[in-house]
Amino acid sequence: MSVLLDENTRLMVQGIGTEGANHMRRSIAYGTNVVAAVHPRRGGEEQDGVPIFPTVDAAVRETGANVSIIFVPAPFAADAILEAASSAVPLAVCITEGIPVMDMVRVKQALKEGPTMLIGPNCPGVITPGTQTRVGIMPGDVFLPGRVGVVSRSGTLVYEVVAQLTAEGLGQSTCIGVGGDPIIGTPQREAIRLLNEDPDTDAIVMVGEIGGSAEQDAAAYIKEHVRKPVVAFIAGATAPPGRRMGHAGAIISGEDGKAENKKAALRAAGAVVSDSPAEIGATMKRLLG
Repeated sequence: MSVLLDENTRLMVQGIGTEGANHMRRSIAYGTNVVAAVHPRRGGEEQDGVPIFPTVDAAVRETGANVSIIFVPAPFAADAILEAASSAVPLAVCITEGIPVMDMVRVKQALKEGPTMLIGPNCPGVITPGTQTRVGIMPGDVFLPGRVGVVSRSGTLVYEVVAQLTAEGLGQSTCIGVGGDPIIGTPQREAIRLLNEDPDTDAIVMVGEIGGSAEQDAAAYIKEHVRKPVVAFIAGATAPPGRRMGHAGAIISGEDGKAENKKAALRAAGAVVSDSPAEIGATMKRLLG
């Protein structure tokens, strides 16, 4: 079993510009089944052998695409997410950074009752090494099939954590970059729930950041439901209050946003908190014996 992606994933790329095309090629090289691309002015063309459709609806009808990755520019990305949702695409992964907050408020409300699960925006995507399925911008060469799940707000730290796990001989089941914007589709708590319920995931790494209360929400779930080993790291511990660090969501604006409060909540929930990103892999190795 895998989380979000499996051997039946049929990927389409919304926004087949330079970046979309580059990462589509990398996903194909990794082994992902890419069946369609979408561009409103290029319908009927092909990109690297992949047919391009003018709309998501046409792509879904013609190819059976069931996952979308969105590379649409920020002013139009919310509409792209909603287009995927209107075609009942089960999973949409939005890479785009800088989507206006009010646009994401509209998206979040629209997705509440629908069938589409959103990962992102401003995220590196999802990868399941055991099925050679890559939906995002993660470098596939650092991943190793295995049984450790990874959830992260930080894109770059996903790669660092995975490289450490791989060096320790600890493969990964599914890695989910949930995104660093203030409003995202799937918070850490939900991603951890998916990995907790996955029988092929034996342990979980969670990388959080300062700002907001998502890590405390995840800690509450961990305390109540998770009996698998959890290693956590909170980035931005030295950031001063009121200064944004990297992601739009990584700004301390209250007590919950402080790194020390997030760490305390996670420790109280039974997670092992690493104070250095360089120790995450070794910490998990010790926990798993």
